[in-house]
Formats: sequence, structure tokens, C-alpha cells
Amino acid sequence: MGTLIFRWFLSKTVRQAVDMCRQVRKFVRAQRDLLEPEKIQEISKATRELKGTISAGQNLDAVRASMKNLEKVANENLLPYPSASLRENIEVFLVTGAVVLALRTFFFQPMAIPSGSAQPTLWGITSEDLRGKPDVKIPRGLDRLLQSCWSGAHYFHAVAKTDGQLRIGPTEKVGGFINRQTMWVGDEPYPFWFTPDPPDAPQDQNLASRAGLRQGQMIRKGEEFIRLKVISGDHLFVNRLTYNFRRPRRGEIIVFESTGIPGIIQNTHYIKRLIALGGEHVRIGNDRHVVIDGVRLDASTPFFENVYSFNPKLPPRADHYSGHVNGAVGARYDHLGLAALFANEQIELIVRPHHYLAFGDNTMNSNDGRNWGDFPEAKVVGKASFVFWPIGARDNSPSRFGWGYR
Repeated sequence: MGTLIFRWFLSKTVRQAVDMCRQVRKFVRAQRDLLEPEKIQEISKATRELKGTISAGQNLDAVRASMKNLEKVANENLLPYPSASLRENIEVFLVTGAVVLALRTFFFQPMAIPSGSAQPTLWGITSEDLRGKPDVKIPRGLDRLLQSCWSGAHYFHAVAKTDGQLRIGPTEKVGGFINRQTMWVGDEPYPFWFTPDPPDAPQDQNLASRAGLRQGQMIRKGEEFIRLKVISGDHLFVNRLTYNFRRPRRGEIIVFESTGIPGIIQNTHYIKRLIALGGEHVRIGNDRHVVIDGVRLDASTPFFENVYSFNPKLPPRADHYSGHVNGAVGARYDHLGLAALFANEQIELIVRPHHYLAFGDNTMNSNDGRNWGDFPEAKVVGKASFVFWPIGARDNSPSRFGWGYR
């Protein structure tokens, strides 16, 4: 036995021979009730000979010869499995599916950023109407495909063939994974194909609204009535493992289930930055800084270096780091309803035990805990991890591929 173990570690051929013996014994056990005793004895004899060759320390040529003999005997006496290649492919498919499901359930879950509430840290779906920008060229062919794969940029372009009123048809799902929307100018149809938005994306955003089109508007022959660029939101992996061993830390970007949290879209996932934990007292000052238990958060607070990097002399702006805005400051800049629970800097919210409070980084365009308060810590799924797509940079923003977005 000691010789066998020693040779197993040193020789790949010996390891293959040992595995062959194991596989043959497995098939014999599976077919024992179907095989004649003489065939079982013949296979067992060839298996013992191979194992004896290894244990006796004979050279590798002798081991290979015994392996060929065992293979020959097994092929002659074992019953062939019907559709063996199909069975093997199905087995590989099932094992692969189980591994992927396990990774998604316990380790890393993919997620698409649907909205702009986390911008400019993480970008949701954005669009640009190019009709007033003749200098911007619509890419074609391979260049268009590369932009779609590399930067997530998709282009929609159509020129009216006749005069007529615009009719915008409903969005139809085809095959469960792609959308089709048809528009008509007069009686001329113009079909457009695009991938569906994530279920938690803003419901008022569709191809027509992004292109600035409205039902019934008059279109002239030769007019570029749609000239649109849509950039997909960031796709990232959610780390589901870390929070099994420690609690979330202030400033980390967390993902949580929305089910049961009043005031937000149900049965989906939200991604926000963790601001406060259970039992903490929270205010939002007019200087756009959060104050927790009397301590003011600023750019020196871990994970808030970018959030509080704004120039206090400039007004808060959407899609820019502008700190955190309370209701009074939002109203000053004509943004009402941003922070129903933080109407001014005197209002203090106490986070309930075993609850978290989270805000979006895009403070001028985020429906977050300022409106709907805290949520149970059990709702947390994990923390934002690796951004895997798009790989390339956006028009006015560097690439967030990897971990650098934080």
C-alpha cells in the first residue's frame, strides 16, 4: 500500500491507472445484476493485474500495458450505455448549472444598475438625443458592434420615408430576452430591437421617451425622427459572502431586497450607500453633510472621500458628487420632495435597532432613506463588488471596470 501511494504522487501514469481501476469497479457495481458471473470475474482479474503491476513497482511501460489490457477486457464484457455521448453532455450541463447556481446563491450574484441614483459612482441606463448634434456620427458595422460590446453603447436611427403623424406602438417582448417596438410615420413601419431594461428601472423611460418623441407629432419626409444613443447601466457582482462573517460598515455600497419596505418598488433589489446603523441619531445639515450622533461626516470619513469632495460654493447638481441634501436645501434649488424625513437640518431620525439607513450618491436624483427611512438589516443581500461590464469608459466618465469605482 505504501508503494502504491508513493508512486501515485510521483507519476501521472500511475494516477491515471488508479483512476481507471476505480472507474471500472464503478461500472461493474452498476451492472452487476446484468452481467454474467464469468464476465465479472474476467474484469476483476484484469483490474487486480493492473493494481498488482503498480504495487510491484514495475516500470511505466508495464503499467501502460496492463491499462490497455484492462481497457480491452472492460470493452468486451461491460454493457454499453445507450446514447452515451448524450448522457455525458447532460451530466456536464447539470453539473455546470449546479455550480453556477451555487456561486450565485452563496458567493457572487450579478446585478445591473437600473437607475441613476448611485451616479456618478455607479451609472444606470443613460440616453442622449443626437438629433441636434450633427457632428456626432452614428457608427456602422463592426465599429457599432464593438461599441455595443465594449462600452454598452447602442444606437437607434431612422429617417422618415413619407410625411405623416407618428404612431408609437407598445413594447413587445420577443423570446423573453429582447424587446421590439414599432413606430409608424403615416403607414410606414419602423421596427426597433433592444434589450429589456431591468425590472426596477424607471417605468416612465422607454425608447420613445428617451428619443424625445410623442404620440401624434407630425414628421416630415427625410426627417431623422429618431437619432438616439443609449448606454447600458453598469453590471456588477454582488458579494454575498462577506456579510456572513461581519456586519456592513458605514459607507459601503450595499444591495438589499425591497420586498416589504414601504414607499419603494417591491420584489426587486436596491443599491445604496450605507449611512447609519441601528440606534444612531441622524441629521442632514444645510452644508450638505450628514451628522451622526453629533459627529459630522466629511471627506476624511472612510468610503466618503468622493461623496463629500464637492465645492461648497457650487450648488448641488444631479450626477455629480454634491454631498447629501435635506428638504430645505433641495427646495432652495427647486427640487421638492427629495427628503420628506429630513425637512431641515434640525430634524433628527433615530435608526431603529437592527435596521440600516442608506442614501444614494446622486443626492439630487435619488429616492432613498431620506424619503422612506430605514429598513431591516435582514434585507441586506451583500455588498457591491466587481464591475464586469461595460469595460470601456463612458463619454464623460472613466471606466469603472473592476473595483476602482469606489
